[in-house]
Amino acid sequence: MDKKPQGGNTLLEELSSIPGGEKVRLCIQCGSCTASCPNADKMQYAPRQLIAMARAGMRDEVLSANSMWYCASCYLCTVRCPRDIKPTELMHALECISAKQRMSNPKVRTPVMYKTFAHFVYSTGYVPEARFMALFYFATNPLNAIKMIPTALSMVRHGRLSIKAERMKPEAERQLKTILDKAKELGGAS
Repeated sequence: MDKKPQGGNTLLEELSSIPGGEKVRLCIQCGSCTASCPNADKMQYAPRQLIAMARAGMRDEVLSANSMWYCASCYLCTVRCPRDIKPTELMHALECISAKQRMSNPKVRTPVMYKTFAHFVYSTGYVPEARFMALFYFATNPLNAIKMIPTALSMVRHGRLSIKAERMKPEAERQLKTILDKAKELGGAS
């Protein structure tokens, strides 16, 4: 794990170096991002707080928080920011840094879902929705999987969940594998 060097803020430097993160230092802490966020009440630290903490060099606290994993990617924060900062992009960058440093909050299941999905698609070329979700729930919370059976059956009845795995088109599969290979090459968690 990277530690903050004397007089430096490596997290702020990392965020500033990614597309969408270059303006993080311009944040005036107005709170527009937090007021716009539909999931702020679920986050350990609201978007405004997370930005302030990152700027203050609180690397471990920021990267182990659940906040970025609750980002719904609705972009309301980005649209409403008066300084043209891109909080949604920052949240996704923090997810990547957190996963890469293996600092993800253990109570957050999103990283497990990302890895499970990537594994399924990469190894089989299929998107087995029902099997994928079943394995995800069994890997993260088996009792919750049992509770979800009525919902799953209702989704199947209404055509919202496919039992049959659908094969990706060859070009789409090749493109996705290229993306996943590049992510792994860049240090993405496997």
